[in-house]
Order: sequence, then C-alpha cells, then structure tokens
Amino acid sequence: MTFPFYVNPEQMTQDKAEFARKGIARGKSIVTLEYASGVLMVAENPLQLQKLGEIYDRISFAGVGKFSEFDRLRKMGVQWADVEGYRFSREDVRGKALANLYSQLLGDEFTRSPKPFEVEIVVAEVGDDELSGHEQNAIYRIGFDGTISDQKHFCAIGGSVENLTSHLEANFQEGLDLPGAVRLGRATLQRAENGSPDLPAESLEIVLLDRDGTGRRFRRLPDEEVASHLG
Repeated sequence: MTFPFYVNPEQMTQDKAEFARKGIARGKSIVTLEYASGVLMVAENPLQLQKLGEIYDRISFAGVGKFSEFDRLRKMGVQWADVEGYRFSREDVRGKALANLYSQLLGDEFTRSPKPFEVEIVVAEVGDDELSGHEQNAIYRIGFDGTISDQKHFCAIGGSVENLTSHLEANFQEGLDLPGAVRLGRATLQRAENGSPDLPAESLEIVLLDRDGTGRRFRRLPDEEVASHLG
C-alpha cells in the first residue's frame, strides 16, 4: 500500500506565502494618497499595460505582481460593480464591499490552491458630501492571502515598502494640491529598491478620483500634464 505524501500544513502555508511575496517583489511599487480634491494613484510603469484602472463611478483599482492575475481581479470587480449598480443604484456600489469581495476571493485561493495569486491590490473610493456616511475618502489594501486593511491618507504596495511608507509618513500633509501630490508620489517611488532614481513623466502611470467632479470621478493623467505638475 502506498501512503500519500505528507506535507506539514504550516510549512505549506509558509512556502506559499514566500512564493507569493517573491512574485510581488518583482513588480514595481504603487503609491496611493489623498490630496485636496480626491485620491491619487501613482505607479512606475513605462509599459503600455495598465496597472491602474477604473472600477466604477467613484472607485479605482491598483494592482502589483503578476499582471494576468490582478487584471483578472480588476475585470471581476468591474462586472460585480455593474451588477450591483443595476440591482440597486449607482450610489450603493461601495469600495468597502468590493474590498471585502477581493479579500474573500484571494483568501480562498490562498487556502485551497497549490499556487496562490502573486498579487497585492488597492481599492480606493473618493468621498461624496452628498452621500450620508460616505463623505470621507477610503483606501483599502488587500494582500495575496486575503488580508485586508483600511489605510489612512496613503498606502504603498509592491515588494519591500517600508522605506516608501516611511517617506510618506515624513512628508505627507493633508490638503496637498495636485502638483504637490504628484511630486510626492514620484519622490516616494524613487526610493523603491527596484525603482529608478530619476523617473520621467513618461515612466509614470497616474490616475485620480476627482472629488469635485460629477458622475464618473476617474481621470487618467496624460504625460504632458504629469510633466507640468512635476515642473
């Protein structure tokens, strides 16, 4: 009789976590931060593949790690938001509910699958003064194992982000204007271990959620506008 191969569950969990972290570390970091008129996402991305995207009217998405996996999650989020908005109303589509959905999906995949997702994602929602209980901006960070955290003011994902977070803690100020937020985002990414010490506008992918807008709040900044903000 042949006995099945046994692997310690704790060792298996550690191995899967290490595998996911290595995959995420190979990707370029992403910074999300609040500014005076909304929420800004800044990524080092000289390629045509987009790491930042729109989910719904007031919700955006950022992913780092394996592109095919986090892009699949982004598309799932768009489909979920469309259905929720159709079933109820557009105002009922919330970033917190989407972040919880991603947390459940990633947690289940990490537990059940031999190979976990090699991704780390951020869901950001811009506040709206006309929606009771949702006047404040919200930033949620979801890890490869489904862990979810509510971030205040800013967030960095991808690889080793301790020095990025330290730079944000030391330099972030509430009420930053858009040029100031763009410059802070770039200066933070330049401190990434696998980042470039001099990031030109064409190597940055930047999107924002405009609190002062109407309808769709998502906007992607072209290279010319990024360059003008960087001065």
